[in-house]
Amino acid sequence: MATRSRKPISRQDPLKPDSTTGWPAGQLRGVLLAAAALLWAGVAVAQQNPGMQGPPMQQQQQPMPGTPGAGSSTAGTPTTGMPGTSQEEQFSDMEFVQDAIENDNIQVQMSQLAQTKSQSQDVQQFGQKMVEVHNQLNDQLKPAAQKLGVSDSKGPSKKEKQQIAQLASLSGPDFDSAYIMAMSKQQQKSLRAFKDEENNAQSPGLQQAAKADEPVLSQHYQVLEKLAQAHNVTIAETK
Repeated sequence: MATRSRKPISRQDPLKPDSTTGWPAGQLRGVLLAAAALLWAGVAVAQQNPGMQGPPMQQQQQPMPGTPGAGSSTAGTPTTGMPGTSQEEQFSDMEFVQDAIENDNIQVQMSQLAQTKSQSQDVQQFGQKMVEVHNQLNDQLKPAAQKLGVSDSKGPSKKEKQQIAQLASLSGPDFDSAYIMAMSKQQQKSLRAFKDEENNAQSPGLQQAAKADEPVLSQHYQVLEKLAQAHNVTIAETK
């Protein structure tokens, strides 16, 4: 029987997904880190030059401390599922994936409104990057959702639908303030979920992804805090 040799992974090769969840944690962290770097650059420029109609922030390729995949030799390494996982334990992972997908969809809907309702360049740019990031997050979650048997997203709750409708009725500075506060609630919710999954996940793939991505989601939230300061918006901690 011939010995199989392992093909080295080049920079152009996609990271191999986890065999249980289909979630390539290293690739996902790279997407989030790149987005965080662009967001930091955009907010900093907008704060230094209020009202400036400069180039879109996706052209400002300023890396931030901590490059994609740095310090993680196991990123993208396939792992196996945990045998003997009870239905109750698996349900916890299922709930995390479904809630994460729904949270992404809500942030996308809110951020799409920022493209037309805001008159501030920094808010528009932040919204644009949030649409891109959370659409990509959802694409990464779909294989995990399928493997875990998670049904399609139920959509926003009644309260969240009302919040989105309220945002749609606003414009200018009023929209900016309401959008920043609404996004802060969603991102705080997302951070709590990732931290919990990091500690309690039954799937090694999901646990690895949560551990890698929670700090990067935290960086996104720090960008939102800078945006709030620039627009004199007070962010309240939610539970």
